[in-house]
Amino acid sequence: MNTDNLKTRLLSPKHPSRYLDQSRLEHLRLKRSLGRLDLTLLGIGGVIGVGVFVLTGIAASRYAGPSVTLSFLLGGIIATLAALIYAEFASSVPVTGSAYAYVSLAFGEIPAFLTGWALILTYAVGAVAVAIGWAGYVKSLLLGLGIPYLPQALTRNPFEGGTVDLPAGVILILILGLLMIGTRKSSSFNNVMVAVKVGIIALFLILGSQHIQPANWHPFFLHGGWGVLSGTMTIFFSYVGFDAVTTASEEAHDPQRDVPFGIIASLGLSTLLYMAVAFVLTGMVPSLTLNDPAPVAKALLAVGVRFGETLVTLGALVGLTSVLLVLLFAQSRILVMMARDGLMPPFMSRVHPKWRTPVPTLAVLMVSVSIPAMIFPIGTLARLTSAGTLFSFILVALALLRFRRIHPPVPGAFHCPWVPALPILSIVMDLVLIGSVPHSTIVLLAGWLAVGLLFYFLGRRIQLLSASAEKNDLSS
Repeated sequence: MNTDNLKTRLLSPKHPSRYLDQSRLEHLRLKRSLGRLDLTLLGIGGVIGVGVFVLTGIAASRYAGPSVTLSFLLGGIIATLAALIYAEFASSVPVTGSAYAYVSLAFGEIPAFLTGWALILTYAVGAVAVAIGWAGYVKSLLLGLGIPYLPQALTRNPFEGGTVDLPAGVILILILGLLMIGTRKSSSFNNVMVAVKVGIIALFLILGSQHIQPANWHPFFLHGGWGVLSGTMTIFFSYVGFDAVTTASEEAHDPQRDVPFGIIASLGLSTLLYMAVAFVLTGMVPSLTLNDPAPVAKALLAVGVRFGETLVTLGALVGLTSVLLVLLFAQSRILVMMARDGLMPPFMSRVHPKWRTPVPTLAVLMVSVSIPAMIFPIGTLARLTSAGTLFSFILVALALLRFRRIHPPVPGAFHCPWVPALPILSIVMDLVLIGSVPHSTIVLLAGWLAVGLLFYFLGRRIQLLSASAEKNDLSS
């Protein structure tokens, strides 16, 4: 690939009409089947789950203490700044692809590819981690009820003395199969799961509030302000679910109005629920005792609510299942858009003629996430996925600043307020949060992006050689 071609790809943004025209092609067209409520519940389904049932205890016990409530507030504020930026893009150019497409509209192919590559890390590793947690809750539930479980060799990966974590792989295959047969069916399933888990969370808040001991909130700042930042970085991955609403823009009935509403409403409600759970949880028991894979269930048991473990375990299973559905839904749509641009194999851009879903891409994901979930212990990578999310947030904020300069406002679309101040503030807060992570996390993220660049240039080189060979064959 010559230097001029590389410079063109780097500096030439895609025009919105290109993506809009692509979305109307019969073999690429996704089905519009989602309303305002569906989009809001899709966002809540992606945000509420692992943060409540797993990460709250880790953030409270190791970093923030009772001030983990402020960690969720800070995370919600940072995510909301990004959400307002995403909402303008999703409303102005209602196509699938999310941050990848938005960066491509402002900066061109290479920055967009890096954004998409970071999101692959966020969603794929996140889905694997959540699936492993889901499998752990299934085991806890069945053993607690005295129901025979699978042999240990089939419930532990090789790094933990087993052979394969079969339940973790099976749940991913089932969720991807559901996504194949239709977005409407998947959305209806998600709506039911969201209603169940929000109901269980509400019941926990009622039960837990009766056992609050104010002494447990002292000291409130376990490790000062830095502890709040570290706690936010630990739980921030939970907020990435709102991005799934933007990936559904091409499947919304009225994307200009419903997608911004779904993004902001789901994020606001989820933040309030997270803060309420963190506040009650740290008031029930000392925060240092919450370093447990199931902190909410443990807290209920500690105060004598014996049926709480089974109840919360069921809630966790429902919550984590909906998170998996949303993560895999969003991942597939980003890959579809990258395939449309030639950055993934072309067959991944096609949709099923009857179901209007990207079955080839979902089949690829079925292999690429289910096998690692069964083999590798990837449940400790929350900070790395959070770093990948923040990296994409920064690029999207920069993209909006340039997009506003090169394209006129779209009539009737949502417009992010206080530009350029809000995007700049978003970037600053993202950088502050990234600065709170260990250097090893930054090195891992940089390594992943370097691998992505190698993949990009090798792919483009192969395409260039193939085109050259085809030209020579025709000339001869």
